[in-house]
This record gives sequence, structure tokens and C-alpha cells, in this order.
Amino acid sequence: MGTQHNIRVFQTAEHGCGYWPERLARDLVLDPSDPSLPALYPNALSLGFRRSGGHVYRPHCNACRACIAVRVPVREFRPSRSQRRCLQRNADLSVRVSPARRTGEIFDLYRRYVDTRHAGGGMDAPMPVDFDGFLACGWSPTEFVEFRLGEELLGVAVTDVLPDALSAVYTFYAPEVAERSLGTYAILMQIARAQREDRQHLYLGFWLDQHPKMHYKQGFRPLEYLDGRDWKPLAAPPPAR
Repeated sequence: MGTQHNIRVFQTAEHGCGYWPERLARDLVLDPSDPSLPALYPNALSLGFRRSGGHVYRPHCNACRACIAVRVPVREFRPSRSQRRCLQRNADLSVRVSPARRTGEIFDLYRRYVDTRHAGGGMDAPMPVDFDGFLACGWSPTEFVEFRLGEELLGVAVTDVLPDALSAVYTFYAPEVAERSLGTYAILMQIARAQREDRQHLYLGFWLDQHPKMHYKQGFRPLEYLDGRDWKPLAAPPPAR
């Protein structure tokens, strides 16, 4: 994690995998009580870690290496034809940046989204404490990027803003406007922001080959994946590990 700070790394007990129900998962977690965690977070992203609430973790499963960290080198990114169509479909939306705070409007949208998209998966029927514990914490450099049609809130992209990168933490949107492809639109907006601000990367979290909920990440090219400690171009699915 660098030469100036040392931080304890914990290994969790095995728990149910959130991607493959028949598998067990285990994570490495950086000490959430360490005061150096905010300073180490940008480097942790480059080492394949991810933030969830106040925890910075990466999968470390006994018999599976399916979760692969991916990022977009934004300076080389050019939208595909379908992505340009997505931008055109949503040209009537306004984009606003707000502090990472739960409001009634934002929580209502989040609840509708997870109840529709994750019914029966453990995230549905969320309480306010679930929202607060998942998407932001006191030290994280988080912003809520809101997508609105007039004054109506249609989507929120939860974004961590680092010195040289952005991290796409989570996106949720109104289920009734699924045809707008707001998940794709959110990533395109984050890439465009990173380009404007001369940042190098947009981190997209983990990609799983053959997982239907992760297929969309392959559409953002060029895309890099972490193979051990080296980032490599994702020209084809990386070899199974």
C-alpha cells in the first residue's frame, strides 16, 4: 500500500456470494478504523480494492477468482454507436452534482430501484440505515450526480472523486424509464467528467466473465483489467484464474 503508511488487512469469514448464489466468498478488508485509510484509498483502487460504505475491500475467495477489477483509461475512450444513441436519448436530462446525503427524494428512488432490480436478493426493502451504510461514509470523497427531467429525479450516480480518477460506486434510477439505459448514461457522464478534469481513469469495480449483470462493462473501450499487480488491456476476456 505504499512506503509511507502501513495498514492492517483483515480477512473475512466465508459468506454467500452476491454474484453466484451457489458459491462462497471471502474478502480482504483494510482496517476501517485506521486514520490513514482516506489517504490510502486512491492507491487501494489501483490495487483492485473497492469501497462499500466505510469498508475498502477486494474479493479473496478460496476457490474462485471470477471478480476482476476493471477501469476505463478515459483519455483514449471514444463512445460506440450504441453509446452515442444513449446520449441522444437522454439529451433532455439535466445533470446536477449534490453532496452525498440521503434525502427523502433520493431514498425513495433508491428503494424503488432495488425493490425492482434486486427483488429477493437481500437488497430489497431497504431501510434508511441500509442506504447510509452502503453508499457513503464520513471520510469518503463522494458525490451524488443527479439526472433530472425538469425537476423530476430519474437517476443518481454515486461517484467517488479522487485526485487522478473517479470511481463509479453505484447507480440507481427510476425503474419505469429502463428504456433510457441510465446505467450506461451514468458511466458515459462520469467518463466525460473525468476527461474534462484531466483525470486518468474511471474505476468500474469488478467484472465477471459470463455474468449477465456485468456484461455491459465490456462495452466501454478501451477497458483495462487488473491481472495481479499489472493493468492490462481487455482485448478479450482474461484467462480464467
